[in-house]
Amino acid sequence: MEENGEAVNAQWTIKEGDHVVLKREDVFKAVQVQKKRKIIFEKQWFFLDNAIGELYGTNFEVASGGTLQPRKVKHEENPQETKEAGMDNRNIVDDGRSQKLTRDDIETLKEQGLKGKEIVQQLIENSTTFRDKTEFAQEKYIKKKKKKYESDITVLKPSTRILALMYHGREPGKICHLRYDTLAQMLTLGNIHAGSKVIVFDTCAGLVLGAVMERMGGYGSVIQMYPGGGPVRAATDSFGFPAHFYQTLHEFPLAKVNALLAGALSLESEEKSGLEDSSTGARELPQKTVSEAVEREAEHSSPDVEAIVVTSEGPEDKSKAERENQRELRVQEKKIKLEEKRKRLLAAASLLEGRNADGLIIASRFHPCPVVLSLLKFVAPSRPFVIYCQYKEPLIECYTKLREQGGAISLRLSETWLRHYQILPNRTHPKLLMSGGGGYLLSGTTVVMDTAKSLGPQRVEEPAPKRQKLEEANV
Repeated sequence: MEENGEAVNAQWTIKEGDHVVLKREDVFKAVQVQKKRKIIFEKQWFFLDNAIGELYGTNFEVASGGTLQPRKVKHEENPQETKEAGMDNRNIVDDGRSQKLTRDDIETLKEQGLKGKEIVQQLIENSTTFRDKTEFAQEKYIKKKKKKYESDITVLKPSTRILALMYHGREPGKICHLRYDTLAQMLTLGNIHAGSKVIVFDTCAGLVLGAVMERMGGYGSVIQMYPGGGPVRAATDSFGFPAHFYQTLHEFPLAKVNALLAGALSLESEEKSGLEDSSTGARELPQKTVSEAVEREAEHSSPDVEAIVVTSEGPEDKSKAERENQRELRVQEKKIKLEEKRKRLLAAASLLEGRNADGLIIASRFHPCPVVLSLLKFVAPSRPFVIYCQYKEPLIECYTKLREQGGAISLRLSETWLRHYQILPNRTHPKLLMSGGGGYLLSGTTVVMDTAKSLGPQRVEEPAPKRQKLEEANV
């Protein structure tokens, strides 16, 4: 039991090299914990050295020299001034002269070592209008000054909800304005669970991919379809997954889907004819051909290394020999990378060839129709699929195409609506600023398409006796 407890504590303890999320008020930032690394967050700089060994969720205060100090949890007490609040704010004039302390005075207080709480107290005491404000206005004033002068930072463990909030608050365009409640709906409608095989097409900086991997817990298979030259996983790396999570992750270029569906991209043909580069449109050669081409390029670009070493002894010749050795090392590294990329591609192709995926998740800035119609062929019957789009018009077109083509039932186009509330005594109301929309979802279930239905809608005529009776009734 003690060993299990230690393992749990180690899981929730901040360690060097961990990916964490810094939080101050409603602002988030994802960073990696490294010693003696200067972090700039909300116009403040500090080091995360003292955070190592502390538990996630600890609230820190930035001290002098950029060091973090854990803040002791204390019950906040309302200042005495709030008990003497005025009736209303009708006689308060905002002329900029109500505060006796100047900017220089505040800087002097900071140099004397006063902390944020003490500076806020000084501002309250030197305000000529604070006592005349209502209780609500006093609390609002104190909260505003605390936000400005108190430097509290909370270190959080990355999760789908926290990272979705971070991206939606700072860079919503990178995730196609995907809101965290909509992302939760996608995981639920897609039936994402451990041990399943899921196809993910994500151009939201890897946020949806990371959410799927987190839900699966490192068990099963995830095939990431990507456009262009390579997959984008900026948000996925911010999760800080263990190494065994990435062993379940595979990647496959979207440009090779048609070749795989046509049977032109098989394991045997890839070894013989090579792969097509999706970024340049050129043919990617097999391993031996690539090695010969790289070696040929190195031979033409520089003289022979052995001849230089034997026939010369000067410093210039030695530097040429070193450059040649470095060039050979780069050639070998390029060979290794090409071989690894080739193996990953063949592994992903073998998973897709079975056409037995347990689900399909799409969230991209591209038009979903051609992508959905192609990738649904890799999904097994009676499996869910979910498509996200910031706008509803592309999903309406996709809905119509799927109804005409068949192969999918229970099609449902939905939009989630989220509203935040302020919960305070005598002040409970919806927040004034809120998200206008979280995008749209098209979900459904795959089925085996019947041959009769695949021929398209046909005209069905009534039997002759019944048609005759209907004609007599009309007469």
